[in-house]
Amino acid sequence: MFLAPFAVFLNEDDYNYVEPDISVICDGSRLNEKGCNGAPDWVIEVTSPSNPQTDYGVKLFKYRTAGVREYWIVNPQKKTVIVYDFEKDEKSNQFIFDDDIPGCIFDDLSIRIADLL
Repeated sequence: MFLAPFAVFLNEDDYNYVEPDISVICDGSRLNEKGCNGAPDWVIEVTSPSNPQTDYGVKLFKYRTAGVREYWIVNPQKKTVIVYDFEKDEKSNQFIFDDDIPGCIFDDLSIRIADLL
């Protein structure tokens, strides 16, 4: 697990990268001194009040097309989490901070955001 600032080169080049708030990479061979080459397995973005559309639109498209398996958008203003399971191509689910949110790619994982605050 890597916290921002941490470069993720989705297109496996040295020029274009994103910096997710949290990146989970299960395959250590994707890591080098610059960051991650290719899609992380799980990305978590925390929306900013000034520009939430980036996480809900631009980054959603980038992560899905790059091969990210699971994507969470955490919205502190609304106290909601949207979970995308790209691996199973299932529809997104929305949760609140008090819910036990099940992980998609890790079978026995659930997280309650309220417990982390």
